[in-house]
Amino acid sequence: MTKKEMYGFIATLLADNEEVVDFCQHQIDLLDARKASTGLSKTQKENLGILEDIKMSLRNIDVPVTVTDLINLSPALHGLTNQKVSALLRKLMAEGAVEKTIEGKKALFSLV
Repeated sequence: MTKKEMYGFIATLLADNEEVVDFCQHQIDLLDARKASTGLSKTQKENLGILEDIKMSLRNIDVPVTVTDLINLSPALHGLTNQKVSALLRKLMAEGAVEKTIEGKKALFSLV
């Protein structure tokens, strides 16, 4: 049972108690408002731009590169951490836009 269903159930069980019914309806309204505002966060919007920068950089470099090399060779990615770029590369791999190859102990990334 979802929270919304639970509040509706409680409101029907205690329909004679106006305070409880008002409380339950308020909670249902809050849940509906939260569901309606599921837009992208500021960080998610920034990440979309970085994803495009990563794809453009990999396209321009045109050879498989490590995360560190990718950051160093791309002015658009300067200042980003290896962890951030690695996480975004994993996202691109999940989408099928980037592939990862292993050479020795190095992970190399390139466009598909």
